[in-house]
Amino acid sequence: MAHSLLVMKFGGTNMQGAAAIRHSASLAARSTRGGVRVVVVVSAMAGVTNGLLRLAEAAQGGDIASANDEIAAMRTRHFTAAQDLGAAPDSAAVREIRELHETLRQAVYGVYLLRELTPRSRDLIVAFGERLSAPLMALALSGQGIQAHHLTGGQAGIMTDAHFGNARPLPGSYERTRDRLGGLLDAGITPVVAGFMGENEEGAITTLGRGGTDFSATIIGKALHADEVWAWKDVDGVMSADPRVVPDARNIERLSYGEVMELAYFGAKVLHPLAVTPLQESGIPLRVKSAADPDFPGTLVGAEPDGDAAHPVKAVTAIRGVSLINVTGAGVLGVPEVVASLFAAIARENITLLMVSQSSSMSNVSLAVQSADARRTLAALRGGMTGELKVEEQPGVAVLAIVGAGMRGQKGVAARLFSALASEDVNILMISQGSSELNISVAIDAAEVDTATRAVHAAFGLGERAGAPA
Repeated sequence: MAHSLLVMKFGGTNMQGAAAIRHSASLAARSTRGGVRVVVVVSAMAGVTNGLLRLAEAAQGGDIASANDEIAAMRTRHFTAAQDLGAAPDSAAVREIRELHETLRQAVYGVYLLRELTPRSRDLIVAFGERLSAPLMALALSGQGIQAHHLTGGQAGIMTDAHFGNARPLPGSYERTRDRLGGLLDAGITPVVAGFMGENEEGAITTLGRGGTDFSATIIGKALHADEVWAWKDVDGVMSADPRVVPDARNIERLSYGEVMELAYFGAKVLHPLAVTPLQESGIPLRVKSAADPDFPGTLVGAEPDGDAAHPVKAVTAIRGVSLINVTGAGVLGVPEVVASLFAAIARENITLLMVSQSSSMSNVSLAVQSADARRTLAALRGGMTGELKVEEQPGVAVLAIVGAGMRGQKGVAARLFSALASEDVNILMISQGSSELNISVAIDAAEVDTATRAVHAAFGLGERAGAPA
């Protein structure tokens, strides 16, 4: 099928050094040479985002020396890549990389002086990863004879609210992005956009949440009415399970937007959970492709799931590092306002609930949260609750989820899940099924999660599907 406009997103592993960036640029160039207009959206070089978070926290703790060492190492890494990609020492690209590191150093010094890392300054610092990798991609493209121009997310037109660390695009973003990038494309220039970031109405840099480069790419895809958005990864596409846990995991050819959101929510590190939302409204397909095997079709995500009655479940995925928070209090929880205050306390802290279960006698409610949020959750509940309530944490839990649109209306899916778990003596701590019937999730002991994943993958025959492209 001929495409006229593609948005291509390259993740951190496809940007980790000069060789990887050159290969990624060649993938974009392949399409451009075929007469397709391409917008490239890039992540930071692999490991840089975590490095930036580390150095921001070091500065906040007063350790400016280790923050500066980390900046120096990062600077060397970006300079080396620029030189390998053919930039002269006095070129504009090298000058820009030097200036960006200087600005980063000043921002980090400010955090050190104040001993305070606000969400706003964290976003400013952490967005440097993408701001530094975009010029490298532009260099690599020009090395392939393609005229490129790099922009920050804000310059590309992505305007967001001021929810730092997890910002959402404002409705006006789409028109701005169309104007700004459309002009470059019309002039025959390939835009390279720094992913994961936008700016709020005051011009402050915001980030879209971890994995937000996918989100940047789909916002741009919707703005430009792209034919498809391609997310280039270091895997073949979306897999039926984590291949490191399940050796016979396979690529899934087709998924619906809803299925992919469920998978992303339940820990499959495929896409940002909100990445498909801009595409849903316009019906633009998203393709997850392998940079190592560019001719492999990968996984196509669109409006319709493929209805395969023999395989109602598409994938099994797991979230590790989970704690159950059990709230008990005889009779107290029967009162609706008590339950309301419990959820209000959690909402105030902006804590994501993975699962919720309530006993019919109303005397206890169990909540599954990431263990990293457990302390905050306990504090919020103990502070925001009235009455004789006991709040306890049960750590060392994992949530295992099966996902597939084919479960809707198909009997026996839950039975197959539970008997697969029972056959391996896996104890179920909690069960939840959404009314959308796209997933069933269970909380189990973290030590059993790999065994459980393999058993469930086998029980639904997920390793047997023909992996060959249709």
